[in-house]
Amino acid sequence: MVIKLPVDTEVASQILTEDEAEQMVGTICFKTGPPGTVGTELEWLVGDRVNPTLHIPFQRIKDILSDLQRPGVLAASGLLTLEPGGQVELSTAPAATLTACVAAARTDLTSLAEAFAADGLALTGAGLDPLRRPRRGLELPRYAAMEEYFDRRGAWGRLMMCSTASVQVCVDAGLDDGGPSGVGFRWRLLHAIGPVLVGAFANSPLRHGRPTGWKCTRQLIWHRLDPCRTHAPPGAEPARLPLPAQRPGRTGQGAADPDGDPRAAWTRYALDAELLCVRRPDGRPWSAPAGITFRDWLRGAPGRPEADGPTAEDLAYHLSTLFPPVRPRGHLELRMIDAQPGDGWVVPLAVVTALADNPVAAQAALAATGPLWRRPGNPWLAAARDGLADPVLARAARDCFAAADAALARPAADPAIRAQVARFADRFVLRGRCPADDVLDNLREEP
Repeated sequence: MVIKLPVDTEVASQILTEDEAEQMVGTICFKTGPPGTVGTELEWLVGDRVNPTLHIPFQRIKDILSDLQRPGVLAASGLLTLEPGGQVELSTAPAATLTACVAAARTDLTSLAEAFAADGLALTGAGLDPLRRPRRGLELPRYAAMEEYFDRRGAWGRLMMCSTASVQVCVDAGLDDGGPSGVGFRWRLLHAIGPVLVGAFANSPLRHGRPTGWKCTRQLIWHRLDPCRTHAPPGAEPARLPLPAQRPGRTGQGAADPDGDPRAAWTRYALDAELLCVRRPDGRPWSAPAGITFRDWLRGAPGRPEADGPTAEDLAYHLSTLFPPVRPRGHLELRMIDAQPGDGWVVPLAVVTALADNPVAAQAALAATGPLWRRPGNPWLAAARDGLADPVLARAARDCFAAADAALARPAADPAIRAQVARFADRFVLRGRCPADDVLDNLREEP
């Protein structure tokens, strides 16, 4: 993913000042407007249908994707991409309604699954490959530099790049006001419900075929990977801010949000993150010097990667190397949800959309998650470790799912989607369970 610049090529290649960089981040990462549009990015592990321990040759996966990317093959025109370890990602086009988004994803996933099944392969919805060791197949300079960067911090980077998969939900950033449709409110809401989404949809309890002791090992990997680019920005989480109050009026583009300005917080986070890679021509490595932030580069600090300062294109690329739980890309992208088996991806997509876009449900979700953020400890890690076996998290999840169900009951909603959410709630949420519990139960029952 590379952030698209709202400027022409000549301007994009000009050297930035620090003030210009700060203005650019706030401008391109939060596109304000009335909420309503939704999209999803669905990642899948690819394995052999008979022997899931086998590593699949990378070229074999690429060939299947090449056939699928021919014009007209994917009826809903989803975008297919390939992750470093051979995971396949389907990204839908932005949809005007949840129903339209689900229909488009289902249409293209049918074609995707059929193409891989015809070649003896299966698409598996799990947050972490439960059997195979990470093996990078993409030999692009971005991923070589990324591997080098993360290797300084241990094995977590290779696991993230090559062995994890997620359900990502994309919703509008919101309006420039202080109400429940405002950018500040939605920014905080999505962070507030993040641990509930981690725990309710935890689906990565195994590594090398054995329990890790965590229901969502994928979240643990992301947490330990690199705090400057995989943790939430300071001030985004509810523990550090009061509950939002509804206020009339507008603050104006780029002005401070009265409930805490996400643009300012994100801009500081982005510019103070270390460089992961630096684009270079002529086949030169994209490795970045250790310990140098993007702000250091702007200020001409010793050790910076290039003699000249960074351009707008360099900044846009740097933004694509940041991976917090909620990432602003014009819209807001939720990245904390494990991949789900079968069509289970519909449930987190529906729950997030319902809670984000219905003001009553949004307020209920904020109230429900308050106890998570007021108690000691890290809510993200508690959710990753225990799932809904954590009673405080379980109560928050029940209340959030109830609020989502009420929002999905509106006349325009698809009753089949609401019914699928209700079945998930009955099977897991109301019983204090998550998909990882089924995985662990099945492992115990194996001879």
